Formats: sequence, C-alpha cells, structure tokens
Amino acid sequence: MTHLAAPARRRFLISALSACAVGGLTTSLAACATSTFPFIPDHYTFSQKQVQEAVQRKFPYQRTVSQVFEVALMHPVVGLLPDTNRVSVKLDARLTSPFLQQPVNGVFTLSSQLEYDPQSRSVVLRLPNVENVSVDGDAQAYMQQINAAAAVLATQLLTNYPVYTFKPDQLQFAGVTYEPGTITVLTNGIRVQIVEK
Repeated sequence: MTHLAAPARRRFLISALSACAVGGLTTSLAACATSTFPFIPDHYTFSQKQVQEAVQRKFPYQRTVSQVFEVALMHPVVGLLPDTNRVSVKLDARLTSPFLQQPVNGVFTLSSQLEYDPQSRSVVLRLPNVENVSVDGDAQAYMQQINAAAAVLATQLLTNYPVYTFKPDQLQFAGVTYEPGTITVLTNGIRVQIVEK
C-alpha cells in the first residue's frame, strides 16, 4: 500500500507545481504555494516559551553601573504585550552600593519591540524601555539613580538580543528566497509574516 501511495503523492505534487507554473505567471510562488502546500507557510509563529528560553540564557547578569551600584539581575519572566506589540521582561534585582547600608532587593520590568535582523536571520529585541522599578528599604532615596541604572542595563542587556533565529530552509523553497515581514505580538506567541524577497 505504501508503494502505491508514494507515486500518487508524487503525481499530485508535480501536477500542483505545474498548475502554479502555468496558471500563476503573475502570482508569486508564496501565494500559490501557501494554498497548495501547507509546508510553505505565509507566516511562522513562535511561542512565549521559546522567547523565555532565549532570554533566560542571558542570566544571571551582574554589572557595576556608574561606579556606584553593583546590580545583579536574575530570574527573567517574559510576557507578551499585544496591545503595544512589545514583549516584557520582569527581572529580580539585587543592588549593593556604598550609599546603602546593606544590599537591597527589587524588581525591574523592561519592555522591547521586535525587529528582524537579516544578517543573523534573527528576530531581535530593539528599543528597550524601563517600564517599572521597585526596590526595598532605604534604596527608595536613590530611585532617580536606580532608574538611570536600570535604563543603562536595559540597553546593554536587550538591544539586538536574538529571541528567535530562522534556519536557512525556513526561508527558501524551490530556488525562491523569502524573508520575514510584519512581526505581530499575540496573546499566545509571536507571529512573523513570511514574504517573497
């Protein structure tokens, strides 16, 4: 039965490709292929879990900022923000400084937009913002400096950081090269449009 099914499948693929070639002279392969071949999608969607795993590789992270604060960041939690088309990263922070009687704990929440970087074939984080900083104890008196430190760290940590890298075969089929287009943050993942280059 397998021997009969394989030639039938080959005949179907050949006839479908012929239909694309004959009937779709003005239609791109991507448009024809997506309706005929489910394995050439017009988009890819990767999950929050995949972004979480990518971001997690960056931590724990420790840095001295402005020679004043020693900041340790750990336990990133990635969130999806479809309303603003951004992703968020919530981090546990531990700060030490000569100005503080003892180390203090806090939470930094950052957000970033997503863009495609053609050199690395990756969806990367761009233009990170500090959304919220909260700290315990006597560090409250230094909130302006801590916010400035968080902004520096957000830029160092997240700018151009890859959260998903396409394999070459995801962007090529039948001699045609494709590339990511519009990136949309959804409630359950990140959708990347695939268009003919």
